[in-house]
Amino acid sequence: MALGSNLGNRRRWLTLALDLLDLPVLAVSCLYDTAPVGDVPQGRFLNAVAVIDTPPDPVGLLARMLAVERACGRRRLIAKGPRTVDLDLLLTDQPLPESPYLRLPHPEIGQRAFVLVPLLEVWPAEAIPVPREVIERCLSDDPSLAVAAQEDWYPRISPS
Repeated sequence: MALGSNLGNRRRWLTLALDLLDLPVLAVSCLYDTAPVGDVPQGRFLNAVAVIDTPPDPVGLLARMLAVERACGRRRLIAKGPRTVDLDLLLTDQPLPESPYLRLPHPEIGQRAFVLVPLLEVWPAEAIPVPREVIERCLSDDPSLAVAAQEDWYPRISPS
């Protein structure tokens, strides 16, 4: 799952979102400070990827993620606009039933360094359904990506 925030205490919003999901967190990437994508003027984002123990219903998980975004004050007033928290389901290691609401892997997974870089920290590269040359091009094309925190920013990782 990808997490992002560019309003207020960005780190706190990401931590709160994981807490409110109330699912076992198996791993988290570093935090990355990134430039916004698109034409909407807004502040920089804090981004990360978390591996969570997902329930068997990915569509239900998506509904839960949207509820967490709302609980954190997210309002969808401007497409790709500023947000307290943004949660995106990226991949699952479970078979996915057909759904008009959810496409996995996430359709933009191979287009954003702010997703791929943290994802590569916590998920095996060979299990990411993006051609290696696309990953390499994406990683080399985004000089605005900066590590914001390498320490354990989310300390409530479930014991293995």
